Amino acid sequence: MTLKNAGDSPNPLLLAPSGRLRQRSRFANGVAPPTGTLRERIWLIGGTKESREIAIALSQTNLPCTITVTTEPARSLYPSASNLRVLVTRLDINQLEKFLTDEKIGAILDASHPYAVEISTGAIASANQLQIPYLRYERLSVDTAKNSSQIIQLDSFNTLINKDYLQGQRALLILGYRPLPLFHNWQDKATLFARILPSVTAMEAAIAAGFTPDRIIALRPPVSANLEKALWEQWQISLVVTKASGTPGGEDIKRTIAAELGIPLIVINRPKVDYPQQTSDLSAALEFCHQYLNN
Repeated sequence: MTLKNAGDSPNPLLLAPSGRLRQRSRFANGVAPPTGTLRERIWLIGGTKESREIAIALSQTNLPCTITVTTEPARSLYPSASNLRVLVTRLDINQLEKFLTDEKIGAILDASHPYAVEISTGAIASANQLQIPYLRYERLSVDTAKNSSQIIQLDSFNTLINKDYLQGQRALLILGYRPLPLFHNWQDKATLFARILPSVTAMEAAIAAGFTPDRIIALRPPVSANLEKALWEQWQISLVVTKASGTPGGEDIKRTIAAELGIPLIVINRPKVDYPQQTSDLSAALEFCHQYLNN
């Protein structure tokens, strides 16, 4: 099992030199929850492939779990089980503590997208306030040791739009819809294409950001290597911009196609979040859930 802790804070699950988990405290941050507090459910922050895998594993247990997703189609990704409850909601960060109390949450397992910074930071803050154990389940990064000369790593979207990487390019943006408004001012300096999820919200955001219908493709992943390559060739793409979303996000496929076609691929690094503790090991995540609910 692999579970990492940030800094020297006294978190309950630590990685010993042997690689095995060792205990330091029964409670998150070494502090016990208030006496009499009823906490009986896990909050699984979902919406990703890995959160589905966790939910499937939890469905084989008797651990009650509330899963949150932001779209109705995402609900169908999760198994139907008596101990799982899937809520489709866009949680207000200011209302998280009420949500945690109302749902009687006893442990938070954050398997949200690596770029969903707002919900992660909000969950961490609320967990600290209410003394609820928190664990980040982080998808593995792609091995950058295999980088080709076509790969350009950037630290942020601001770095991209404030320099001339896009100038005169036929650029395909595979970023989701939320960052698209950042590129509005580039519409007359480059030919920009956007690949987004097939939803009304995403389409409206792309159009508002200046993308015409002939430069938008709505497609739900996974996208095969053959289809990825065909799309780049069909649109005569000269530059691709994507996120460091790991294998579940198809980053490895994009890197391979970029090398094959000799097309530069700009990868926007994951935002830096100070997670109290994190793992990429499913068994460690399940151990965390069992430890704090102990059903």
